[in-house]
Amino acid sequence: MFIIKNKNIFLSISALIVIASLVIIGVFGLRMGIDFKGGTLEEVVYTLRPSVEAVKASVKQAGFDDAIIQPVGTDTYLVKTGDITADQHTKLLAALNIKDSGMVEKNFNSIGPSVGKELRTKAVFAIVAVALAIVLFIAYAFRKVSEPVSSWKYGLIAIVTLIHDITIPSGVFALLGHFYGAEVDTLFVVALLTVLGLSVSDTIVVFDRIRENLKAHRTESFAETVGKSLSQTFTRSINTSLTVILVLLVLFLVGPATTKYFSLVLMVGMFFGTYSSIFVASPILVMVEKMQHRKRK
Repeated sequence: MFIIKNKNIFLSISALIVIASLVIIGVFGLRMGIDFKGGTLEEVVYTLRPSVEAVKASVKQAGFDDAIIQPVGTDTYLVKTGDITADQHTKLLAALNIKDSGMVEKNFNSIGPSVGKELRTKAVFAIVAVALAIVLFIAYAFRKVSEPVSSWKYGLIAIVTLIHDITIPSGVFALLGHFYGAEVDTLFVVALLTVLGLSVSDTIVVFDRIRENLKAHRTESFAETVGKSLSQTFTRSINTSLTVILVLLVLFLVGPATTKYFSLVLMVGMFFGTYSSIFVASPILVMVEKMQHRKRK
């Protein structure tokens, strides 16, 4: 019952973090990668890889001021730029081929602006479609629960928590994009979709226990039933999420550079997803029940 008794504190904490994330996104924005805005991705391998500073200086001198240089492993660089012509591609390779470095082009990809726009639209559609599917699934799964809170309201509350769960990682990513050049790509969208799935799974476990306890403890108040359900699922939720977060932490620390931001978004999403399923979804459920009770009076 500790969580339910102090629900206003926990909900206020969440509200402040979400508002801060929205402000950060509004001020800094999300830095779109070539997947969504179009551009080129050059992958080059060196026998003796030069320093990042040397490569940046050479590329900038060649006129590619917006190029992003990302080291991969011990002998490779990923170079991201805007759309370039065949002549500019040749010029970029010449700039990357620093003296005695033994540079070899390994891969070159180009995505046009129209393709990037299409991918961006599909990414938004995928997130919205998943959210709607979750509402319908929860409404169906809890269709026999009509008192004291209707089944469709469980679905709406789950959506509120999911918005919470993807807004905060997006805010963190906006900060990373502003200070470290992190770009939103397809991996970022995959991370958000994964967070949605894992978070709603946790929330459904808690809601399902509430449903069971509503049948078994009809003499208790709704708040007491929710509090008991949280205490019964608290350890399970924490242990499951902690296990996943530890794996993601290892991936972030020792994994390839291309998946670092992916694992970081998942870690942040998992942490706040677990927080929302325990400290946000159920307290909101109690608040909705109290509001309905006042209206009936």
